[in-house]
Amino acid sequence: MSKKSSKKSAAARDITLSHALFTQGFGTRRDCDGLVLNGLVSIAGRVADDPDALVSPEGLVLTVEGRDWPWREFALVLLHKPTGYECSQKPKHWPSVMTLLPTPLRWRSGGDVQPVGRLDQDTTGVLLLTDDGALIHKLTHPKKHVDKVYEITCARPVTPEQVAQLRAGVVLNDDPVPVRSEECEATGEFTLRMMLTEGKYHQVKRMVAAVGNHVESLHRRSFGRITIPEGLAPGQWCWIDPQDI
Repeated sequence: MSKKSSKKSAAARDITLSHALFTQGFGTRRDCDGLVLNGLVSIAGRVADDPDALVSPEGLVLTVEGRDWPWREFALVLLHKPTGYECSQKPKHWPSVMTLLPTPLRWRSGGDVQPVGRLDQDTTGVLLLTDDGALIHKLTHPKKHVDKVYEITCARPVTPEQVAQLRAGVVLNDDPVPVRSEECEATGEFTLRMMLTEGKYHQVKRMVAAVGNHVESLHRRSFGRITIPEGLAPGQWCWIDPQDI
């Protein structure tokens, strides 16, 4: 049996209700037992009162304290990142984006949910977070070339020459190899749209600076095929299916 099929079989194996809650981040084993014994957990509209009852994780939706929570072997969420938050679990100057997520996502037994790449504290838009290490590698490895589209507001008017330079490639001060925007267009007098497939430190800001302009505001419009759903306000999050990426 392949590793993939073995993993799928393990995920589908019946587990106790208390363990299902534990894996999804609802506290210690004792905490999870307490949630059930206090009548705070229901499945399919019926209160579950036995922490040791066996449940199948496949398609399981737990309702905990009135909130539906789908069981997931790995968490993958989209956060509409607002300004003023750092993409770090140990922030230095600004609150962590992790504080915008509910407690269970931060306490999952499988490992810490963490950002896929980073956005600066003043950058907004699509931020993916997961505890799936293999997926993080796939989405961030330079050879995978996952498209990321940015909407940029510049301090000075955007010229055709600057757009042409960004398309052709510019040299950053820490790497002699030119980096280029896969797609680049002026969307207004002071605005740009750029597509990148790399993830160098402050890459968009440094590329714009390299052509003689300055980024005033930066918004990541998409990551792969993922965009912010209509109605998802800054600071809000939603589940994502890995296949959607």
